Amino acid sequence: MNVLGYYPVLALGIAAAVVGYALLARKPKAVGDTFERERRRLLVLGGRIIDGTVIDVQEIEDPVTSRQMILLIFTYDVAGVTYEASQDVTKLRQFIDLYSCRLGLHASVKYDPHNPGDSIVISETWSGLRESPIRANSRPMAR
Repeated sequence: MNVLGYYPVLALGIAAAVVGYALLARKPKAVGDTFERERRRLLVLGGRIIDGTVIDVQEIEDPVTSRQMILLIFTYDVAGVTYEASQDVTKLRQFIDLYSCRLGLHASVKYDPHNPGDSIVISETWSGLRESPIRANSRPMAR
């Protein structure tokens, strides 16, 4: 058997691997807000909807950037497993009434079926927040 006949095949394989790696390395990486916006968009498009419950809304200071963050904390069950998650809604304040988000508020949660811990309650184009019954009943009646 001639071993030298395998060298061109091996060289071609190595060259293909190097070219493939170079093409993948050139792909722009999403950072910060862009990554989060893309994650929300993908969950809106391909996520499954399930019932959940808002636990709390908290304002905290991010230790890295020293800016205020608004976290919406919620729970939901998928296949008998209870998940507790939070979503940074600081950039989504125009889509949400923070005063109606209270303990026990029912909400719809969109989650990734391949990674149920990846979930959202609100995005730019979708909201799983339901109106609080107290606020719904407090509206003046039309005459």
